[in-house]
Amino acid sequence: MGTITDMGKDFTRLMEQDRAAVEGYLSRAFAGEPRHADLQEAMEYSLLAGGKRIRPILALETCRLCGGDPDKALPFACAVEMVHTYSLIHDDLPAMDDDGLRRGRPTNHVVYGEATAILAGDALLTAAFEHLTNAELPADRIVKAVQCLSRAAGPAGMVGGQALDMAGEGRALDRRELELLQSLKTGALISAAAVLGCIAAGGTAQQQELVAAYAQALGRAFQVRDDMLDVTSSPEELGKPVGSDRINEKTTFVTALGLDGCAALVEDLTRQAIDAVDGFEVPGFHIWLARSLAVRTK
Repeated sequence: MGTITDMGKDFTRLMEQDRAAVEGYLSRAFAGEPRHADLQEAMEYSLLAGGKRIRPILALETCRLCGGDPDKALPFACAVEMVHTYSLIHDDLPAMDDDGLRRGRPTNHVVYGEATAILAGDALLTAAFEHLTNAELPADRIVKAVQCLSRAAGPAGMVGGQALDMAGEGRALDRRELELLQSLKTGALISAAAVLGCIAAGGTAQQQELVAAYAQALGRAFQVRDDMLDVTSSPEELGKPVGSDRINEKTTFVTALGLDGCAALVEDLTRQAIDAVDGFEVPGFHIWLARSLAVRTK
């Protein structure tokens, strides 16, 4: 398949095109809505703050991987990003992680106050499902998408993972507990992004299973790498505080495995992700993405 450098130029260009499409959709998402107090401003403050946009890009490119039109998947992709943004707003609250910096800027509650930040998160979560239903796709695919995203975002997925995260503060978690926590808190939404892309394309059940396996391994590798960067990076590089897990007495993959153990695990998970999509006709982007995220520095 070649090296990251060999594949990088075309795939980086494709990723930037996808990111531009996502940014354009998100910038228009609430433009025509009535503006109540500073609610919409707070929503857009976090939603339009940039970031890697890995989840919506993964949805678009998985749609392409499964033979679909990525433009048709854009509402699905951006719905995932709305859910992700809501989770970040709430995670940063004093009652949760109590972080004051996100993507290089003050967090939502620092700027707008806790009440408005909570409402902005609530509004983004519910709006995500409205945007799912706006997709110009067959009704059965939209129903499947609603089921997929609601499960990934709710108590069986991301919210359940956050509950385990909060319950785990101040005590050591074993590796099994840590992997469950992260598979729910981080992995569920990343997996949903890939599956939503497959659903948008009208992919088969087998394709859904394969892209879910890819995304689950990718999400786990992403989180392990994130834990490593929380130790080795700086706030300037990451655009958010570092060391907060240690301050909150949370077990991470670094505390459980050490940096060398984490590096080995990232390599193994990346290989698992690549193996999951290797049978698709044109898996190049997904292979490049997995390899790139494994060595990211921010």
